[in-house]
Amino acid sequence: MKLPAVAITAAFACGVALGLWPPISRLATSHSYLAGGFLSAVLLVIAGMISLNRARLAGAAVVSGVSWILLGVLGAWICEQPVPSSHVTRLIESGRIDLHTPLRWRGTLRDEPTRLPWGFGLEIELDGVDYENSQLQARGGLRVSFSPKPDDLGLPDLHAGDAVSVIAQARRPQIFRDEGAFDRRAYLATQGIDLVATLRSPALIQQLSVAPPSTGTVLSHTRHRLRDEVDSLFDGRPEVAAVLRAMLLGDRSFVERDEAVDFQKTGVFHVLVVAGLHVGALAFFLYWIARRLRLSRSATMVFTLTLLLAYVAVIEQRPPVLRAALMAAIVVLGGFFYRRLDVLNSAAIAALVLLVAQPLALRDSSFQLTFLAIGCIAGLAAPWLERNVQPYAGALRGWRDVTRDAAHEPRAAQFRIDLRSTAGWLSAKLPTRIAARVENGLAGGIGLTLRAWQLMVLTLALQIGMLPLMARDFHRITLAAPIVNLAAVPLTGIVVPLGFLTLGSAMVLPGLARIIAVPLSYITLMLLHIVHWFARLPKWSYRIPGPHLWLVVAFFVFAFLLTAIMRIAHPLQQRIASSFSAGLVACSLLIALFPFSAARSAGRLELSVLDVGQGDSLFVVSPHGKTMLIDGGGAFGGFGGQSNHGIDPGEEAVSPYLWSRGFQRIDVVALTHAHQDHLGGLAAVLENFRVGRLWIGREVHSQALANVEKLARDRKIWIEYETRANTFAWDDVRGKFLWPEPSSAAASDAAKNDDSLVLRLRYADRALMLPGDAEKEAEREILLENGEDELQAEVLKIGHHGSKNSTTAEFLAAVKPRVAIISVGEDNPYGHPNAELLQRLANAGVRVLRTDRNGAVHILMDSKRLEVRCFVPCLPVKADDLQQAQAPDHDKN
Repeated sequence: MKLPAVAITAAFACGVALGLWPPISRLATSHSYLAGGFLSAVLLVIAGMISLNRARLAGAAVVSGVSWILLGVLGAWICEQPVPSSHVTRLIESGRIDLHTPLRWRGTLRDEPTRLPWGFGLEIELDGVDYENSQLQARGGLRVSFSPKPDDLGLPDLHAGDAVSVIAQARRPQIFRDEGAFDRRAYLATQGIDLVATLRSPALIQQLSVAPPSTGTVLSHTRHRLRDEVDSLFDGRPEVAAVLRAMLLGDRSFVERDEAVDFQKTGVFHVLVVAGLHVGALAFFLYWIARRLRLSRSATMVFTLTLLLAYVAVIEQRPPVLRAALMAAIVVLGGFFYRRLDVLNSAAIAALVLLVAQPLALRDSSFQLTFLAIGCIAGLAAPWLERNVQPYAGALRGWRDVTRDAAHEPRAAQFRIDLRSTAGWLSAKLPTRIAARVENGLAGGIGLTLRAWQLMVLTLALQIGMLPLMARDFHRITLAAPIVNLAAVPLTGIVVPLGFLTLGSAMVLPGLARIIAVPLSYITLMLLHIVHWFARLPKWSYRIPGPHLWLVVAFFVFAFLLTAIMRIAHPLQQRIASSFSAGLVACSLLIALFPFSAARSAGRLELSVLDVGQGDSLFVVSPHGKTMLIDGGGAFGGFGGQSNHGIDPGEEAVSPYLWSRGFQRIDVVALTHAHQDHLGGLAAVLENFRVGRLWIGREVHSQALANVEKLARDRKIWIEYETRANTFAWDDVRGKFLWPEPSSAAASDAAKNDDSLVLRLRYADRALMLPGDAEKEAEREILLENGEDELQAEVLKIGHHGSKNSTTAEFLAAVKPRVAIISVGEDNPYGHPNAELLQRLANAGVRVLRTDRNGAVHILMDSKRLEVRCFVPCLPVKADDLQQAQAPDHDKN
């Protein structure tokens, strides 16, 4: 079967990818290259038409392919054009506005104020900002969050489209400058969010004007009301309301993090994302209603497409919803024109439309996963089912009618004969009054089994086909997914139409909605119980590093060849398909097991100070591969506290960095002290990796620390308590703890900075000093207990993020560092690093590197040399250079 749309879309996608390739994308700003590209595209189209007119089909195909590739390149170039000078990011980068103080921002509310678990959220389409007694035009998106206090009056009565002004200290979304880390800033930019801010008081936001009625405001009001209806109908079941808000309206704000992780562990997180499954279920439900109402074919098409369009408009035009709706619309239109559409061609048409509208969607993982899933179904699962399952499923129709046997292929006809024989044998053994029911039950049971087998094959094809991208983007293998999806997919097919029937009733007949909500609640609870039960099974879900590029390429080459051979009639088709299948399975096993060694510098001691914002996380690798992670960072939510909705550096920065290097095991995780900015990310680390031991300093009464210790014990991780004078040896690396002091007293009531583990690592004639958050009192005691030769170190991780209470002049003089690394958050509210400390380091001739400017800092040392590398390129540091170190230029660092 010919697939012209697939070829065209593939060519255009290749062109977009080529246009985004850095050596090519640099040409995007050249108007001459743009003009030349468009002229070339026009000439190629003309040449293709001439070739086609002269019946030179091969030449026309080649010219057409090249023209589509060129159009893809041009599309990527257009999207890569610089944003306007009035865009807020340009204003910040050019220094025209400074975000270090609160400013008055003006704009229009994009949507109704959104209720969140911790307060409210507002999204503002900016049009201006007041800065230094002048009003500047500013374009972009600002997301404002507000957590009301008990004595707050609440937000003003604001609605979508209202013009507002808000006084707040905005900032760019936080990013972690580490290898492999999740780029939250780029992710939010795809949603039109360029700045985020916290509203300190409702008095700081004002309504400037009321929005006039429009289609957009009506849709926003409807969306807001539907969310409120969900909360009202299921007010006694918040977990059910949260899941239904996600499944029906695309709002996952109220889904708890642990619950979302359970859906990820079982491979059914797609249930919580409004996409193809949900839109398909709704479209089928609408089509079924239209047929029940005996509407004509044209009326059925209009009815289905109109309500589908309304649904997409109400839940917001998000890319996954648009993709699914476009696919559904193509199928509905194809049915109206009596066209039997090939799924791959239909998907290719939808992909082409979306890529033409937004070429940068190509690098969106959700776009890739959507069309990869369709490819797996249409290219792998469907051909196999058509040959091995569909003949038997089709044979069940009218199975009692002998005259229909000849219309089926021999094996299906024999199946019908065997079914009738079995049914006749059972009828002879049973009373006449139940014989017919038993026969129908037998046929129905076989049909149900075949449907379940179809669903299992589809799920397996999806799990295998999407394995490379799932491992690359989410680093998770879910062995339970095929089984859980057997229940989750049918239940979703019930929940979605029943949910919208409930919400529709709530708008006009609240009493009826309350009745329908009862079975809906029970079905949703059934889904939750199934997910939670399978999520608790040990070792059915695990995390892995992303696959190597060569392995991904090999996987998709085998998958493509297998798809092609299954569509081509060939005498050796079965044997060739088996060979390609074996190659595909081999690649799948390599991806799922990742039997590769981690990347490290053999023979050198490595220290990586990761960028985790305002916190600490250090990764140490010995010359022979022993590993230690010191602290895991953590969203600062108050000492000892834990935020269930904030950013988790353990999941978004530390784990991705380790996976990017291929690590799956950590020999030791060390917690310096029980402050949230050091332990907050450790839960993710302990869950994501095989950890040998957990080292802790002083025991304190801290719920967050207790949670970490419980998790370690649950995962059979040995816990050890380290104090001053304890030592260890890893190959040629010698480690010594200089603090804290041994204590026989009961655990203290609260964690303190001076509880920190202070560790000195020595390799050959070089050393690292890692003091955690130890302050001047601990430093004073360390100086009294140790001689200078026990303190000297070439590299010093500055204590307490550069606080004025750490790294005293005496301690600095004893350590004599050549390189100092400060782990500190960008634009943090604590004034770190302190100016006096920076001056002390400059006076001592120490080279200073900072994670807020340089990103992750990597130290590699052996007996001959010491090297420093940074995520954000920094000046190379060599041992010889350090001998003559001068005061650093902090503007460059």
